[in-house]
Amino acid sequence: MKYTKLGNSELNVSRICMGCMGFGDAGRGQHSWTIDEEHTREIIKRGLELGLNFYDTAIAYQSGTSEQYVGRALRDFAKREDVVVATKFLPRTQAEIEQGISGQQHIENMVNTSLQNLGMDYVDLYIYHMWDWQTPIEDIMDGLNRIVKAGKARYIGISNCFAWQMQIAKANALADKEGFATFISIQGHYNLIFREEEREMVPYCQEENIALTPYSALASGRLSRLPGEGGTRRAKEDAYAKFKYDATAAQDNVIIARVAELAEKYGVTMTEISLAWLLTKVTSPVVGATKLHHIEGAANAVDLELTPEDILYLEEPYVPHPLAGVMAQNKPAAAKEKHVWSTGDQKIRK
Repeated sequence: MKYTKLGNSELNVSRICMGCMGFGDAGRGQHSWTIDEEHTREIIKRGLELGLNFYDTAIAYQSGTSEQYVGRALRDFAKREDVVVATKFLPRTQAEIEQGISGQQHIENMVNTSLQNLGMDYVDLYIYHMWDWQTPIEDIMDGLNRIVKAGKARYIGISNCFAWQMQIAKANALADKEGFATFISIQGHYNLIFREEEREMVPYCQEENIALTPYSALASGRLSRLPGEGGTRRAKEDAYAKFKYDATAAQDNVIIARVAELAEKYGVTMTEISLAWLLTKVTSPVVGATKLHHIEGAANAVDLELTPEDILYLEEPYVPHPLAGVMAQNKPAAAKEKHVWSTGDQKIRK
């Protein structure tokens, strides 16, 4: 495994981050295909053996049970100081707004609940999961700064936002002005068949040394196998992934075919080709795993070097895509509507 600094922080992270959305009680959340604690532990243990020290979860994943499974496994298999743990928090709910709960108090409640779920005193990276259109950014940055000062988070990051929200809309600019903690990472939707981040976010982060830790690195498995090959439970049941990718399948399949061609040429998996390409662009992609071979293939990708000709060959067929997933849904006009992500049935600490 290879390691790198996470943006402007002092965190040394593995070039592959284990995404933990696939872990948790399948009966208590958005996804019906998540794996139980026994299998979660096997995958995390294997990840640690392969040198992965970076783990990403969220309070929204399966009513907090992803955090619980991850926390227990890491406590049993690793020393706390040897791993980098990231989790994420959601915007205020309508109920919280009506109750007068401030952005600062909301963040305090969220982090306290996550720390309880994880069984930890702090997280290394606390991530703003999606833009909160109903809470002033001043309150968000102040709230995040307070938990950093309290030692509950070492650094902060952001997910699912536009470059102008990080910069022009006063996030890091405001933080700099007020002496608050700034975002050191962005977790956006970025992979070989969805490259819209390259327009503004990627160059902005390169200029500011903000770490890129994209999710959906394998496009929910689409970049790891040919269409119609090896049907998985997730492929059948993940309606959200279908919402993100099915509309552009025809144009995406041209790129997927080229991934398969290069995988055959080099005698490696499609996972390795897809991630080797992404590793030329980002700090540490977030790669989900529900089977041992998923994380083994991801780890192998770190040692695969594509030629400039290979990279051009993979990139050449790409055409612009409309926004998909959270970025397509989380708009000001929909701010008061029920979102696909929630904290589920868990009790939020006050």
